[in-house]
Amino acid sequence: MTETTLAHASLAGTTAADRPWLKSYPPGVPATIDPGAYRSLVELMEQSFQRYADRAAYSFLGKDFSYAYTERQSTALAAYLQGLGLARGDRVAVMMPNVPQYPIAVAAILRAGFVVVNVNPLYTPRELEHQLKDSGAKAIVIIENFAATLAACIHNTPVKHVVLAAMGDLLGLKGAVVNLVVRRVKKLVPAFHLPGAVRFNEALARGARGSFKRAELGPDDVALLQYTGGTTGVSKGAVLLHRNVMANMLQSEAWNDPAMQRIPAHEQPTSVCALPLYHIFAFTVNMMLGMRTGGKTILIPNPRDLPAVLKELSQHTFHSFPAVNTLFNALLNHPDFDTVNWKNLKVSVGGGMAVQGAVAKRWLERTGCPICEGYGLSETSPSASCNPVTAQEYSGNIGLPLPSTDMKCIDDDGREVPLGQPGEIAIKGPQVMAGYWQRPDETAKVMTEDGWFKSGDVGVMDERGYFRIVDRKKDMILISGFNVYPNEVEDVVAQLEGVMECAVVGVPDAHSGEAVKLVIVKKDPALSEAQVREFCKSRLTGYKQPKVIEFREELPKTPVGKILRRELRDKA
Repeated sequence: MTETTLAHASLAGTTAADRPWLKSYPPGVPATIDPGAYRSLVELMEQSFQRYADRAAYSFLGKDFSYAYTERQSTALAAYLQGLGLARGDRVAVMMPNVPQYPIAVAAILRAGFVVVNVNPLYTPRELEHQLKDSGAKAIVIIENFAATLAACIHNTPVKHVVLAAMGDLLGLKGAVVNLVVRRVKKLVPAFHLPGAVRFNEALARGARGSFKRAELGPDDVALLQYTGGTTGVSKGAVLLHRNVMANMLQSEAWNDPAMQRIPAHEQPTSVCALPLYHIFAFTVNMMLGMRTGGKTILIPNPRDLPAVLKELSQHTFHSFPAVNTLFNALLNHPDFDTVNWKNLKVSVGGGMAVQGAVAKRWLERTGCPICEGYGLSETSPSASCNPVTAQEYSGNIGLPLPSTDMKCIDDDGREVPLGQPGEIAIKGPQVMAGYWQRPDETAKVMTEDGWFKSGDVGVMDERGYFRIVDRKKDMILISGFNVYPNEVEDVVAQLEGVMECAVVGVPDAHSGEAVKLVIVKKDPALSEAQVREFCKSRLTGYKQPKVIEFREELPKTPVGKILRRELRDKA
């Protein structure tokens, strides 16, 4: 049975009543996709390299890099990696921000027959050591800004080969200036000692003199190990096969199509990549989907540098902008927001965390493009559901299951709960991971025997097939037997004038077991605790109102911008 047949078989034998969401699909969005369109991500990339050779694939600091250039450089790097004696299926780590070396490295690793291990560049030595040891990575491509982290732990890892990139490697004469500023002026490269490390450009030169043997890969070969953020314990590697990522790319393409069809024929589809490419959201929705459509991806190396982000965007026409709520919010609150021409924006996808109603309302008012909130996880490559791109208002839900995707809400015994009742969201589809890397015990906790992935998120489904998150199971606050979901309280507080950001956690309480703690970052310095309490009192029932209110300068976040409730809870 082919992959295509398998995907369609999973949807066979059921009625429309089992999938009420299909009736809510926008016109033109198919119920299923064909995950057998390519044998592997390598086949996809190589077709695009040929078909779109003269087009810009990436734009970085004012320079465009064509599809043909990306092919040449990835071929050279693939030949270099093969020349190191690595075997098919060996893991190669990539630890870089959004620079053009990143997509070149990914293409090289996959084309050479190896497995990509995405690494967060902001990891501490302890976190990096864990991931390199756990994955068994034998080589790493890393930007020099974080080489000191690697130097501190490499002796405890299996890594034998280091390719060392610098910010300006591929920028020609301008690159020397960029590197000087990064190293000497901004002092962003701490001292490090990595004997035997080979510079990125030297690796390209050596590879160009060597020979590249194209690996024959199939849909069931492992493409990447995508490590979870560790919010549920020790970070684990989700094993994503070539077919998992391909399926999710095709699902995202089908879903976005009603909006992307409105791009004028003479314009190249262009997406803003402000989310880090080592995060599966940007990996699939920016890089791989851009490759599939012959699009251009604008690489933003540091989304926290808002003036630089807005300056870069002011120089482009762009159509797609995947981001997290915190980035949408930060951009809206920046005085340079209107220096950017937002009128060509067709799709704004919010993921990674809940999109807040107040932020979505302002984004639509300022750009004319609604934020379509989606939902997914590293384990689902990542997208599982999304609001229709044709929607014109914020709904507060995570939308409908994507084509070829099933979702349901289940109780602790795995039984589906009645419509409208909260339950753990379970997901089934071609984008669901093969399991956790070398962790059959952890895999068994989240995967059912018939292929459903248990997300750990509590949600409800309505009669139209729309899902809404009420929270992570472990984030739920239990007050005198009543469930309080932090997202609900946060969404209310975010509507209060004077609030920049907020987060809610449960804290121990002698009377009720737990109580609600609210942490706020002010937009208006004059905002008082009394004002917050009065606002909450008018909008939340008694047990949902915050008992403890704290003001802070900032909230702890992951590099992707997701608020770390765990840290707030630990410090409560």
